Amino acid sequence: MSIFITKVLRKSFLVSVKLKDLFKEEEREFLSNCTICPRECRINRFEGELGYCRSGAGMNIASICIHRGEEPPISGLNGICNIFFTGCNMRCEYCQNHEISRGGSGCSSQDTDLEDVLDHIMKILSKGIKTVGFVSPSHVVPQVTAIIRGLNNRGSKPVTVYNTNSYDKPETLRKLNGLIDIYLPDFKYVTPEVALNLSDTYNYPEVALRAIKEIYFQKGSTLKINHDGLAEEGILLRHLILPGYVEESIKVLRKIAEEISTGIHISLMSQYHPTSMVLTDPNLSGALSRAEYMEVVEEMHKLGFRNGWIQDMDSHLTYRPDFRKENPFE
Repeated sequence: MSIFITKVLRKSFLVSVKLKDLFKEEEREFLSNCTICPRECRINRFEGELGYCRSGAGMNIASICIHRGEEPPISGLNGICNIFFTGCNMRCEYCQNHEISRGGSGCSSQDTDLEDVLDHIMKILSKGIKTVGFVSPSHVVPQVTAIIRGLNNRGSKPVTVYNTNSYDKPETLRKLNGLIDIYLPDFKYVTPEVALNLSDTYNYPEVALRAIKEIYFQKGSTLKINHDGLAEEGILLRHLILPGYVEESIKVLRKIAEEISTGIHISLMSQYHPTSMVLTDPNLSGALSRAEYMEVVEEMHKLGFRNGWIQDMDSHLTYRPDFRKENPFE
């Protein structure tokens, strides 16, 4: 028995050492005493300890696929190579990616070896796709930077997109300055009680606002778009309108106008679709109505926002992933 235990521990040690080699010293320190996101769980992810996000020190990837469902300047005609990470530092009741965001409750991680990850990405980029997106990356920033370094070392410099819930620490975002070309942050709520009830994140409004201000400091309000209609640098701020929460959406727009800029590019999303997780919720179990959506769109115009996108009301039919498939969106 003692010999078996020794072998298991030795294997665990070798795996841990191999993982550590992927990261720079500062990144290893992050993962050894995890303070990457505002949760600051301070667990050792190399030793298999799990914090709020339920993620280890590996790649924590559920899917690498071509996705054509982002905003037009992000996806373009060919789509974007999106990397969907497992786990999350929030617990949104209505999450469309709940299969993978709950820390292993749905799909297990794939492509945990960095070289395999890079091979997979390079294969997709070889099809003429020029953009790589990191989806729900707030708890895996060292992995994001390791992937970008790996691609650059292979001579590939795609446009990089940080697709985040905005529950990020400004000091962590500063480490991405110069590595991330486009930020795609959400701004979900401005009322702490709503953030707690829907996402188990009472301090989300203040944390997200600080994060978005840091992103704005890095990029400004301009979204640079090339002659092919593809974004190359900047910010595109997103807000998903939830049924029954129109007043919260209006408050979000007012907060952006007051504290950030009405010149920022904004995407008002109508794609909400109830999942099996919210069937008993009186608001979230239903669909977003056209009247609700248009009330928020009207407020956007009243406030003077001049750049951005709105969605068709049937867009929810396009954005429903199934992570059991090789490409969750096909």
